[in-house]
Amino acid sequence: MLNPRELQIFLAAAETENFSEAARRLSISQPAISMQIRSLEEKLKVPLFTRTGRQVTLTDPGRVLIPMARDVIDHTIHLEEAMASLQGEVVGVLKLGCSTAAGKYVIPKLMAGFHKRFPRVGLICDVTGRHMALEKLREGDVQLALTSLREPYKGIEYRPFLTDRIVLIVPPDHPWAALDRPLKPKELLAGQFILRESQSGTRGAVVEGLSWHDMTIDDLEKVMVLGNSEAICGAVQERIGVAFVSMSVACEASKAGTVVPIQIENMDLTTTLFMARDTDRPATRAQAAYWEFAFSPENEHIRRQPSLPPDTFC
Repeated sequence: MLNPRELQIFLAAAETENFSEAARRLSISQPAISMQIRSLEEKLKVPLFTRTGRQVTLTDPGRVLIPMARDVIDHTIHLEEAMASLQGEVVGVLKLGCSTAAGKYVIPKLMAGFHKRFPRVGLICDVTGRHMALEKLREGDVQLALTSLREPYKGIEYRPFLTDRIVLIVPPDHPWAALDRPLKPKELLAGQFILRESQSGTRGAVVEGLSWHDMTIDDLEKVMVLGNSEAICGAVQERIGVAFVSMSVACEASKAGTVVPIQIENMDLTTTLFMARDTDRPATRAQAAYWEFAFSPENEHIRRQPSLPPDTFC
């Protein structure tokens, strides 16, 4: 008979394709990994890995087993948590996936409040790109995701969590910082831009905003592409160029006096962050509690994005 521990070891080996790395992840010995995998292969009567030296590669039966093994693990966790909930407690482990900006400015605040309310729930946050956060949700690697991407996947429920304003920032000594009026959209063509990667929500909002004025992202002079807003803000502070970033990032840097936010005429850029869950999978009590907690009135201040005083904008 199969047991969940064997399947957990199999999944760790499948994700790393390296028994030694899987052993480190699970804090057990490499021979123990090999023995458990061999036992599982004997029970299933199929090879799950092709072994080449220290590297292992999944076989076709191994690939087929992955989603089923995850389902068994999920149901086992759900069973254990359900039994604990009969005692009136919310316990277990909750894995969250989120995009980079959400991972720094939103999720930590929620996690802190949730931990105080439910101290027996372990929280794990996987900060990644918005596409990957959603993929991890679909694959069952995380139970909830906070992402600006909304794809019509079967079973995925999205609920708007907050509207993130995207603003243009420049160094304090940049000519645009001295303007006493909003920047005209066509004046953007004179700037040197530090951009986010093509799949980011920030860049998507910029692309849409430019289209309102018959411009494309390729019309802007690009000096650099960076993978997160904090790195971009740092590059602006070093006077490498100007950039569009989340209001959360702009607020911190503006208050420090290291960047200046610039208002653009008829070009208010926003992106919506959604909390997402897979309704096709059974929800644990911890997952349901986090969802309810995130949207509760007590967390309205988190869902309300920070703002700058009107006279801050040039």
